[in-house]
Amino acid sequence: MTSTTRQHPLLWLRNRWPTALALALSALTSGGGGSEEEVGSLAGTLLILPLLYLVVAKLGRREATWPGLVIGLALVIGLRVLDVVEPAFVYSGMALVVLVWGAVDGQLRSSGTLRVQAVGMLAFGVLAFAGLIVDPEIGRYLVAAGWFFHGVWDFVHLKLDKVVARSFAEWCGVVDVVIAVQLVFML
Repeated sequence: MTSTTRQHPLLWLRNRWPTALALALSALTSGGGGSEEEVGSLAGTLLILPLLYLVVAKLGRREATWPGLVIGLALVIGLRVLDVVEPAFVYSGMALVVLVWGAVDGQLRSSGTLRVQAVGMLAFGVLAFAGLIVDPEIGRYLVAAGWFFHGVWDFVHLKLDKVVARSFAEWCGVVDVVIAVQLVFML
């Protein structure tokens, strides 16, 4: 396609369905991005994203990405309904189990990919937990930074075609950036 040729909108949609889906879902769920309760919820939910990358890297199975997201979202909903324990603690515990598993079987030592995902889990975890414990106004910006930088993380993985399914990296990157913008501007 040359720069003067326009792509038919249906072809664009077929090729960019993850972006279209992310924008449609974001439009349906936008609103109230700055309440203290919502910031806390988004801080806990932020940890699902690097945990999914960590699990998929440990399994070495990109095709596990979308089913892993469905399981993760079901876990989010279940933990919110039960309201017994903060989801961020559950996700952190799950990440610890995956890391111990990787250390025991030697994959953490031998796989640079798993180590990179472990560092990502740690970095996003710090932002999420910091967002939960500091002043709510500052926490909102820390959580927004976590979502934004995870969007960057997604786009880097999309460009490199590594770890997770490409469609997921694109979808997640768009969702992450939109959520970050909503948090910053309290949309």
